[in-house]
Amino acid sequence: MSRYRGPRLRMIRRLKNLPGFTGRGKTPNSGEFRVATDQSASRKISQFCVRLEAKQRLRFNHGLTERQLLKYIRIARKTRGSTGQVPLQSLETRLDNVIFRLGMASTIPAARQLVNHRHILVNNRIVDIPSYRCKPKDVVTARNRPTSCNALRGESSGGDKTPDHLTASLSEGNRPTGLVNRVANRESVNLNINELLVVEYYSRKA
Repeated sequence: MSRYRGPRLRMIRRLKNLPGFTGRGKTPNSGEFRVATDQSASRKISQFCVRLEAKQRLRFNHGLTERQLLKYIRIARKTRGSTGQVPLQSLETRLDNVIFRLGMASTIPAARQLVNHRHILVNNRIVDIPSYRCKPKDVVTARNRPTSCNALRGESSGGDKTPDHLTASLSEGNRPTGLVNRVANRESVNLNINELLVVEYYSRKA
């Protein structure tokens, strides 16, 4: 299954707050949305639907394909640590997500475009792979980009403060720069999700 390229509002109404997808951290406030929510609340929701929604929230927030997310789950099953938290930590270290969390881009898709267009340096080298996994002590710099007010304030584009595992600053020439301090912990993930539901959804596939 390829990446979703349809109407964003439909996904926002269905999955609610997706910071990486919308960049605003808000849900629609229309009467139609409230009516739909009330109707869905009156229906009985199966456990499969609950797991599916958790998986969809994680997938759409990070802009992943079904195959990519399944790959992260399979890697987590072979890695020491919590099977639910390992995929979240891996997603937090993706270059496109790091750029978004540093405030250099308004959404994760926008951050992916910056990487694809070779505007991003990692340790003074051009990296054009959005899924590149950043390591502690890596320095991420926006090449040939104007000053980022969010990076100057130490805020992400969603209005949140830069997470503890990252440090945002401005280098010489007012270029937005970020430092990866360490591997992200569960508290640093700004997505309201039960990661164990995602693991349970893929239990038969992984």
